[in-house]
Amino acid sequence: MTHYDLVVVGTGSGNTIVTKQFADRKVAIVERGVFGGTCLNVGCIPTKMFVHTADLAAVPSHSSRLGVDETLTGVRWPDIRDRIFGRIDPISAGGAEYREHHPNNANVTLYHGTGRFTAKRELTVTANGSRDTAVLTADRFVLAAGSRPIVPFIPGLEETGFHTSETIMRLDELPRRLGIIGSGFVAAESAHIFSSLGVDVTLIARSDRLLRHEDSEIAQRYTEIAQELYTVKLLHETVHVWRRHDGIVVKTLHPDGAEEFVFDELLIAVGRTPNSDVLNVEATGVKLESDGRVVVDEFQETAVEGIYALGDLCSPYQLKHVANHEARVVQHNLLHPDDRIESDHRFVPHAVFGSPQVAAVGLTEEQAIEQGVRYVVGREAYADIAYGWAMEDTTGFAKILADPDTGQILGCHVIGPQAATVIQPVIQAMSFGLDAHPMARGQYWIHPAMPELIENALLALKLN
Repeated sequence: MTHYDLVVVGTGSGNTIVTKQFADRKVAIVERGVFGGTCLNVGCIPTKMFVHTADLAAVPSHSSRLGVDETLTGVRWPDIRDRIFGRIDPISAGGAEYREHHPNNANVTLYHGTGRFTAKRELTVTANGSRDTAVLTADRFVLAAGSRPIVPFIPGLEETGFHTSETIMRLDELPRRLGIIGSGFVAAESAHIFSSLGVDVTLIARSDRLLRHEDSEIAQRYTEIAQELYTVKLLHETVHVWRRHDGIVVKTLHPDGAEEFVFDELLIAVGRTPNSDVLNVEATGVKLESDGRVVVDEFQETAVEGIYALGDLCSPYQLKHVANHEARVVQHNLLHPDDRIESDHRFVPHAVFGSPQVAAVGLTEEQAIEQGVRYVVGREAYADIAYGWAMEDTTGFAKILADPDTGQILGCHVIGPQAATVIQPVIQAMSFGLDAHPMARGQYWIHPAMPELIENALLALKLN
């Protein structure tokens, strides 16, 4: 048994906590998977590198309407894959090497293994690839062990074989036919990537639209566009999966009966679940939400004093920028226990890097109605701004909700080119309390540029 001042479980955002400010403390870091966490290795970074490649591959499909005739002559999947992981894998390995051997980390011990609480403030780590164990105790713990893909129970699925977001990007070759079960952001982004690279994609969704957690207008528009790019099967419940000579068979039930599809590969993309069960956090007194998320207070501290949690393990957002924010809060509170700060989750934005992009912050119109919040809506289409004319975009738009009396911005939703960038001025305005009219008229907006989409949506708000 070895005692530490601090044990950090997880090397995603949790790894950023241990800086030179902790040089006078004995620290252990525990990682059961690949060093660097989900975002670096199997999440936001590699997927966006794939998305950018897919965006380029998709250009010939719509360039002719601008008078430019282009042809996609080929896709070298191994080159695409190896360029991406040829950059990412060394970063991951380098991070582990730095923690294990750099003089700056003389006070840090890195454990490659699965940590599981076996008593209060006692974590037993089973080394990867062996049965060797180490028992760690500590004054303080940071739980940053993240989440993993949900694998639903579907008869035949386990026996047949399938991919999740953690394996699909390392395929040896592109499949001719890819089935995707799911309707959220992982399913949407994956469908965009593989369909743009020439794969025959079928997306199977239980719901009546894709991205159903977005504002309903955005979700409906995205679904309509997706249906023109690849096959989308809505209101389809997957009930059986099996393998036969010509591929993987997926059987679904839908309002009109049953249907069968045959694929070369199958991706399960129905969401993620916290790794709290892997950690067995309840053994140390940490409380859980009904969905397995660790309960934390405004300081990111659990029900057990001195045990903090951050990121997907406790957050409903499951976003890297949220985990990074929470890591900064936890770091401060570990270093300054008598002057702690609170996490700020008031205006958490997110984006979906599909085709087209989607970005949002704040309330959807449905949430405003449900909560009884008074609001007005301002809309602007890409087609109605000069740069939208240049792109010939006929489907994208921005939608802003604001308080009719104060002009306070309540939410913003964008679907269209560079939505994740276009929305940023609204996030800034909401975060710093700038209401709609001063935001629209109190600054220059470059003409002609895409942010005019936001300017005009603000001006369309009918404020009192």
